[in-house]
Amino acid sequence: MQKLRLKSDPVNIQPRPTLKILMAAPRGFCAGVDRAILVVERALEKYGAPVYVRHEIVHNRHVVDALKAKGAIFVDELSDVPDGVPVIFSAHGVPKSVPAEAQSRKLTYVDATCPLVSKVHVEAERHSREGRHILLIGHTNHPEVIGTMGQVAPGTMTLIETVADVQRVTPPPGKALAYVTQTTLSVDDTAEIIADLQKRFPSITPPRKEDICYATTNRQNAVKAMAAQCDSFIVIGAPTSSNSNRLVEVARRSGCPDALLVEQAASIPWERIKPNSVLGVTAGASAPEVLVDEVIAMARKKFNVTVEQITVTEETVKFSLPRVLNA
Repeated sequence: MQKLRLKSDPVNIQPRPTLKILMAAPRGFCAGVDRAILVVERALEKYGAPVYVRHEIVHNRHVVDALKAKGAIFVDELSDVPDGVPVIFSAHGVPKSVPAEAQSRKLTYVDATCPLVSKVHVEAERHSREGRHILLIGHTNHPEVIGTMGQVAPGTMTLIETVADVQRVTPPPGKALAYVTQTTLSVDDTAEIIADLQKRFPSITPPRKEDICYATTNRQNAVKAMAAQCDSFIVIGAPTSSNSNRLVEVARRSGCPDALLVEQAASIPWERIKPNSVLGVTAGASAPEVLVDEVIAMARKKFNVTVEQITVTEETVKFSLPRVLNA
């Protein structure tokens, strides 16, 4: 005969597993990304929809979809932009041939290139004017690299991706050398490449100021400060985002081998997150904070969560908008 449960009978409730989340700070949007998104929004206000954008304004699907909903149309090339409508160039920068084509077609265009990328462009032009052959440290086919190489005449810049490339490169004989770098590289990897460049070419001219941007450096330093305390690590960002991929590499090298890149909370393989463990969380420079919030919310459905923020520095950098949008 089945026993009826009385209200006073104890109920066997298993306690929820705990999860401690360490949040890296700084994380997420940098000043260049904030500016690029605001450029599109202001252009929509000024010119009305549609506004065309050549390439993704930043490498994040959430951001791109939100701007599409407001009236932005993203295209691969300027040839996809019809006459008589405004076009915006992405934060990664473009070769000189792109604004030249826009001018020849009498298109209204707004350049949303991050000012720190523009700084590298200016350096490359200066080295070229002064007769130096330029070695660009970066990743092949990345939009920023394509844009930087497009600032100077063909044959005056050579791409260096790895330490091995330093030994293989054969600069033009008799030419003075200089180097510049992509802004979103691994700080440690780049330092190793630069050290080898300076060893092989002692008179090579460096940038006047570090090319890797402050936001990339700060986000990597935050991950370094906490990775060894974590059993697993989540970097929120797009698979095409260079700075996000570098954060995964930094976490693994800094003491947390179980680090992975995800675009959103729903993409996390939660079975890999062990109960009663420590999870590190950060976001690439083009990932909005709402995606971080979603990760925390989903974690709370599965674990008894405590959150602690690890802050290595405060960021106060802001960039002004292009003048054309203030006119």
